[in-house]
Amino acid sequence: MSTAATAEPDKKPAKKRLSKKLLIILAALVVVLLAAAAGVAYVVSQRQALDENGEPIEAVAESKEPAAAPTFLPIDTMVVNLADPGGERFAQVGVTLELADSKTAERVKQFMPSIRSGMLLLISQKTADELLSREGKDKLAHDILREVSRPLGFTVPEAGALPKPAAAPAAKGRAKAKDKAAEQENPVRRVLFSGFIIQ
Repeated sequence: MSTAATAEPDKKPAKKRLSKKLLIILAALVVVLLAAAAGVAYVVSQRQALDENGEPIEAVAESKEPAAAPTFLPIDTMVVNLADPGGERFAQVGVTLELADSKTAERVKQFMPSIRSGMLLLISQKTADELLSREGKDKLAHDILREVSRPLGFTVPEAGALPKPAAAPAAKGRAKAKDKAAEQENPVRRVLFSGFIIQ
């Protein structure tokens, strides 16, 4: 009898030890699950961040209309004698205009004879050495942009030109009406070269 009595008390502490270990493991598992849930909640809240107006960023991005695709207007390829000594070099230049919309394309087409004439005169003043460099091509594109914008009533400053100093208050009133078209965004966005051969 004494052996049976001594065996039972040993089982109870083993059960207590086992239940304590099980309780610690369950508590650790609960802590890990709570940490994982907090991490998921944080990620979800970051995805639904609010913009300055308090609207969810995702909703704002979906509600905005996509930007309108630009309109491209190719201009017939021009062959021009260059200003090199001897007059034996020429350039064959293809130009495409990137415009804000098709309405601007129609306006540019109305002025196309004067635009092409201005472009031909502009290119004929250049030398082959000027046009062979990247900077020369960039300057030519900027000058063509100015030629195309002029008949539409927009001014494009010279490449590398410094901004004009502020006008006196009396002069501001007179210049305000004159510069109204210049204040609007130029619908002629860029000049792209579709071909460029110098011989």
